[in-house]
Parts: sequence; C-alpha cells; structure tokens
Amino acid sequence: MKNIIVITGASSGIGKDFVKQIEQKEKVDEIWVLARREDRLIELSKELHTKIVPIAIDLSNMEQIDVYKQKLEKECPNVVLLANCSGFGKFDHFENIPLETELNMIDLNVKAVVSMTSYTIPYMTRGAKIINIASCSAFQPIPYVNIYASTKAFLLHFSRALNVELKYKGISVTAVCPFWTKTEFFDRAVNKEKKEVVIKYSVIYDSQKVVAKAIKDAYKGKDVSVYGGKNNFQRLLVKMLPHKLVMKIWCNQQKFNGTPDIR
Repeated sequence: MKNIIVITGASSGIGKDFVKQIEQKEKVDEIWVLARREDRLIELSKELHTKIVPIAIDLSNMEQIDVYKQKLEKECPNVVLLANCSGFGKFDHFENIPLETELNMIDLNVKAVVSMTSYTIPYMTRGAKIINIASCSAFQPIPYVNIYASTKAFLLHFSRALNVELKYKGISVTAVCPFWTKTEFFDRAVNKEKKEVVIKYSVIYDSQKVVAKAIKDAYKGKDVSVYGGKNNFQRLLVKMLPHKLVMKIWCNQQKFNGTPDIR
C-alpha cells in the first residue's frame, strides 16, 4: 500500500507552499495535488523530488469531487496527511455580491472541505493528520467580508470538534487561522474596477511562514494554529470584547458607512 499526501488549492499561495514544505517533513510515495489549473500543477511537479499526481478539478463542483472519491476507491492508498487549502473570498457589501458568487464561496470553502474530509478519513490510519485552512476572520463576525468570514468560522468549529471525534482513531485535525497573508487571494477578493473595500491592513504576513507554523503545530497535535503577534493579540482581544463593539471598530477603521455604496 502506498503512502500519500493530499493537498487542495495546490496551484498557488498557501496550498503551493504546503506542497513544497511538507515534502521536506514527510517522505511519502506520492503527493496528490488538486486545483483547477492543471498547467500549474504540472509545473509544480518539476520543482519537487516526490512524485506529484495532478488532479485538475473544480472543488466547488460536487460532481467533480467524485473524481477524487473514485481515485481513492481504485487505488486504496494510505493517506498520511490531508491539507484542505482551497478557498476564496470577496470583499464587498452583501447586496453587491451576486448570489451565485456567495453560494460558490460556500461550496468551495465549506462543502468541498467537508466532502474531501469525509471521503479521505476511511483511507487514514493512526497518526494521520488533517489540516484545514480557516482564517483569523473565523474568530469574529466581519461586515463586508461576511460570507467568507462565516465560512471560516464554520471551518474552525468543524475542525476543532472533528479533532475530538477522531481521537479514537489517532487522527488529528488542525484549523489554521492566518491573518492577512500575501497570496493570490486578493486577486479574486478585490474588484479592481471598483473603489477598494478594505483600505487598512495592519500587517500582511508571508505565506511560507504561516505554512511552516501550521505544519509545526499540526505535528504537535494542536487543534488551532495562529501565526503572528498581531494575529494572536487580535484573537485574544475579540474573545474579551463584545462582538458588536468589534464590528463597530472594524467598520470605523475601514470607513464603512453601512450602505452598499461602502463610503
């Protein structure tokens, strides 16, 4: 039986960094990489020593995820680690974002993660790990980043509860909650044809450092990984302050006026 690692969202950003760094940590027969852009997955394979198996699918499409399920059933591998790194967000007033986009966000950020996890667990043994990329936005409600933050709150709670439920199998689950991180995430989150929604970023962290901390925490068996001083401080602060006040502070920082016109 071959040992494999499975990483979604591997064509760029945090997912791509996961592929590169996990190869140094865990020696396996294959790394299965999932994303829409097959050309990028093939290009990534040229940078690594471990055999890369590209699976070009749109994870927001439940029918396409079935391709992964069928591949598992056919090959029956031992999945050492599953890293769910795919996802996207949109910055705007709820009324400005098409419903199709909102639902697509839920499909990719939530339904795909639950599906990938459910399909993979039967092929995991004691010592295996699941890593889910959530966000610091999971710790609080965030106006104008509403649906994205809500999906990440789901992932945080899902991951922590699942970590408890899978203890009897010896499988750990870690929710990674990055602060603003420099990736291609912003290319999709921001509409460059409109005025900026988020105008103040207190700090933007390096993706490679976020991933390094995530891998370290996952192998320590932690259920939550939070990189960065400001990130940890904010996490603590929003635990103590009423969320109504937290949302007011956020809106004041970004100069939101509470309408779809933003400002």
